Amino acid sequence: MEVFFYGLFMDEDLLIGNGINPLNPRKGHLNNYTLKIGNRASLIQTKGEKAYGIVMTVNEEEITKLYSEKSVSDYIPEKVNVISETNEHITATCYNLPLELLTGTNELYTKSLYKLAEKLNFPKEYLRTISKNHM
Repeated sequence: MEVFFYGLFMDEDLLIGNGINPLNPRKGHLNNYTLKIGNRASLIQTKGEKAYGIVMTVNEEEITKLYSEKSVSDYIPEKVNVISETNEHITATCYNLPLELLTGTNELYTKSLYKLAEKLNFPKEYLRTISKNHM
């Protein structure tokens, strides 16, 4: 299945360490979503915004097991339309934390996500969005 990752799970090595064998990674974005970081990250529908991430092909059983772990078990899958760097439209599953559960702050997570997004060469405008989340 195709999954759109926008947080630290964009890191293939982190996924592999969690028992996921990601294939075919492609950078892309979602229109009308914005990134919000509390204790964890989530994407919130916001007209006129863009959220960047990586689409990967993953085994459905592996991803179900990943999102059953306590730290991410509140995330809910939803179908999204990702626009890749090559302007391909990809229907993918994106796991989001409901807004009412998006609480607190996590400076370490924010800094780690900023470094990863910088390594992935996401637009500077998007890096500023991440840094606004309490860095």
